[in-house]
Amino acid sequence: MYLIVIAWLYVVLMMAVAEAFSTQGSLLGAVITFILYGLVPLSLVVYIMSTPQRKAQRKAEEAAQALAAATAHTSAVQPDASGHAPGGAQDAAVAPVRKEP
Repeated sequence: MYLIVIAWLYVVLMMAVAEAFSTQGSLLGAVITFILYGLVPLSLVVYIMSTPQRKAQRKAEEAAQALAAATAHTSAVQPDASGHAPGGAQDAAVAPVRKEP
């Protein structure tokens, strides 16, 4: 893709040089030729041709954000939210609370 862009810019540059050094041409005409025949169309072509790359990059970023959000969600779970029975007391001086048999 970039080879076509470089080749087209070369052609437009030569057109602008021919316009600038022509007996009926001017520098303003050369600048306008370069902008209207070169920069504007090529910027549109490069933007359109790079759309699949931008789309793939956006999907990869969204997947990374989703993975980060899922990882952050699992690490932010409250300690007793697992549904398991509580274990022993933190301090050995305090007995765990249980039902009497």
